Amino acid sequence: MADKLALSLPLRVPAPPPSNSKPLFQESPPPPPPPPPPSYITPLLHDLLLPPQNPAPPTPALRQRRSPPPPPSAATSRKPRLGRSRDPNRGRPWSVDPRASARSHRVLHSLLHAPSHPPPDLDYLLRPLSPSPDPASPLGPFLTDLVAVIEGLEFYRRFDTALAVFDWARRALGDGRLFTYISSSGGGPLFPVVISILGRQHRLADAAALLQSLQDHGSSIDVYTYTSLITAYARNERYREALAVFRRMEADGCKPTIITYNVVLNVYSNLFMPWNKVAALVDAMKSNGISPDRYTYNTLISCCRRGSLYEEATEIFKQMKATGFPPDKVTYNTLLDVYGKSRRHAEALDVLQEMEADGFPPSIVTYNSLISSFAKDGILDEAMDLKEQMEAKGIKPDVFTYTTLISGFEKAGKDELAVRIFEEMESKRCKPNLCTFNALIKMHGNRGRFTEMMRVFEEIRSCKFKPDIVTWNSLLAVFGQNGMDSEVSEVFKEMKKAGFVPERDTYNTLISAYSRCGSFNQAMEIYKRMLTAGIGPDLSTYNAVLAALARGGLWEQAEKILAEMKDGHCKPNEVTYCSLLHAYANGKELNRLHSLSEDIYSRKIVPHNMLLKALVLVNSKSDLLAETERAFKELRKRGCSPDITTLNAMVSIYGRRQMVGKVDEILQFMRTSGFTPSLTTYNSLINMYSRMGDCERCEKILNEIKVKGGRPDLYSYNTVIYAYGRQGCMKDAARIFSELQASGLRPDIVTYNIFVASYVANSMFVEAIDVVRYMIKNDCKPNENTYNSIVDGYCKQGRKDEASTFISNLPQLNRGISKNELQRLSERVAKSTL
Repeated sequence: MADKLALSLPLRVPAPPPSNSKPLFQESPPPPPPPPPPSYITPLLHDLLLPPQNPAPPTPALRQRRSPPPPPSAATSRKPRLGRSRDPNRGRPWSVDPRASARSHRVLHSLLHAPSHPPPDLDYLLRPLSPSPDPASPLGPFLTDLVAVIEGLEFYRRFDTALAVFDWARRALGDGRLFTYISSSGGGPLFPVVISILGRQHRLADAAALLQSLQDHGSSIDVYTYTSLITAYARNERYREALAVFRRMEADGCKPTIITYNVVLNVYSNLFMPWNKVAALVDAMKSNGISPDRYTYNTLISCCRRGSLYEEATEIFKQMKATGFPPDKVTYNTLLDVYGKSRRHAEALDVLQEMEADGFPPSIVTYNSLISSFAKDGILDEAMDLKEQMEAKGIKPDVFTYTTLISGFEKAGKDELAVRIFEEMESKRCKPNLCTFNALIKMHGNRGRFTEMMRVFEEIRSCKFKPDIVTWNSLLAVFGQNGMDSEVSEVFKEMKKAGFVPERDTYNTLISAYSRCGSFNQAMEIYKRMLTAGIGPDLSTYNAVLAALARGGLWEQAEKILAEMKDGHCKPNEVTYCSLLHAYANGKELNRLHSLSEDIYSRKIVPHNMLLKALVLVNSKSDLLAETERAFKELRKRGCSPDITTLNAMVSIYGRRQMVGKVDEILQFMRTSGFTPSLTTYNSLINMYSRMGDCERCEKILNEIKVKGGRPDLYSYNTVIYAYGRQGCMKDAARIFSELQASGLRPDIVTYNIFVASYVANSMFVEAIDVVRYMIKNDCKPNENTYNSIVDGYCKQGRKDEASTFISNLPQLNRGISKNELQRLSERVAKSTL
């Protein structure tokens, strides 16, 4: 497998810029400003924020044309808008171009007050604007009026009517005459305006076709038209098409403006582009003589979220202030988000203080960002404290606040508290959104409650939501975690049928899901598909591949991937090192595991709480009691609340040693801290009591799983069967076997081998052989352990002749048994001693 991996995983990210390239935003004399855009372009590309909801209709009176923009105010939205709004008329009636004729004012007024949109008598209403049929007549005045009408309709959100007016103009003039004039006159606002409207109407194919028609008629495409199409794709989250248009624009020799670069940087942020590509785009922007503005800086900080690039975000923040752009609320909230995703909680709280000192009181967005960072890191007490703080300041929690807390409690294994938050949310009449449903899907799915999970999935539709990419990714992750590879494949098919184009997150989820199912080759095939789709690896991709390697114990390949990440300037994070710990543990490389552990304890590697939890888990799986207790004590010493996975690891390692008192201490802590025992908890308890020979207690716990709404798995049933079998209670073991089948689970080779070994241990060889016959009949092929149990049982009782007879009769019992297997068993009998 390792050899195949080396040949099939071109994981290296693109090379960083040359070492002699200038640092991002290095102090230097500002380049000469680019020439200002024509005055006619202002209404289009600088007015990218939505118009007011209920604007007053215009009056025919001529108003003054738009004045230069005031300084941008602090935005309050969570996500920065594309481009940058420079519309001083925002919130005021529409101001018509003073060059437009009075008849265009009257036409616009008539269209806005029409009873339907577009009006059925459109041609009649537009007759006053009709161009001269004489090909020699100038088109300038007509186009000025046309643009004024279309822009006015766009401003008042009469998009269908605006597009109908444009179609009328194409019919009236003909594309040849219209496109030729636009091109010969050096471009104009008409096509950018129309493309922008098509984008708002989600008619991207029509927008792209319009651009192509321009080129087919020999018209040159200006930067504003290109930027409008890039923005249209970006608004509709079609980020890869947006980049394709940008590359086409560059190939045509059309130089981007600051607006273009800002939109493309926003696209990079949404595509989670590697930092070296972001930096390369900024270098290109600077080399074209364009200086970054506040929006550029804010977007660059946003680009640091995905890779937890808090150091880069801090540097950009400093450069932003040094170049004369004071931070605004968007800057602070974005920086808070970066620190939160980087789990730099102290720095995040420092930013909160600086933000308030600069006169920006924290908003719901600010608190939600902080609550999210604490909740995702399992620091739930502080997350709840922040919720109380915001309520004390009169800020009501919204659906994002509640959903974040639900997800945090679910991840920690505190289902009852998660349900309590959901109930509070409903009592406060805060309606759940799609994210809430996605969190509930994860909660039920991660606990194996698939019926409840699918019920929530159906509720999404009944509430008139449509499953989004997160919904599908959650289903993929849940089925993958439970080893249900056929369900993973089915969900992926349904997702594509629903029209979702897999993006990087989906591919990363699939890689992780298939590797959890044990389908390593399938996981790597998904990775190849991702590359074929033109999507390069990011930090999450590397971590998904590392997790797959860790499950197979392929620590050497994991080390190579880690070296490649560092070489490719993709900074490893705590998830990366967690996978490396698992790789060493599963590969039985205990010396390397110990060495990496010491690096964490000594803070050579930042000792994130996640790493300490991983140390508890890997040491427990390696049955290293002292090391497990050390990691657990270190975790508690740092004031971090352990999650359900960490607590389960402690129950497991104590249970294997039958340390009932220690197990009870952990269970008591779970109860008092609001943790909901998971199937793993119950299985560890069943295993402990099975080792102690307490069959009745094992079955009691099995029934408790069902009473609590859970679903026992094969391990649960097999362990109870084993407990009864060891005590010779074969009737009870058979009863549990019947329950296993009735539950819809299918017995596996382990189940049957438990029965064979138990019957042999009780000298019930006929019954043991009947089990083998039953296995074969039910398409479960016996393995070496099956036959070894029977042969060794005979030999231990000094009945070698009966063992030999059993071997000679095996071809009749199992027609598929090989001669090599018969020979192996015969040699085993010959070598056996009493």
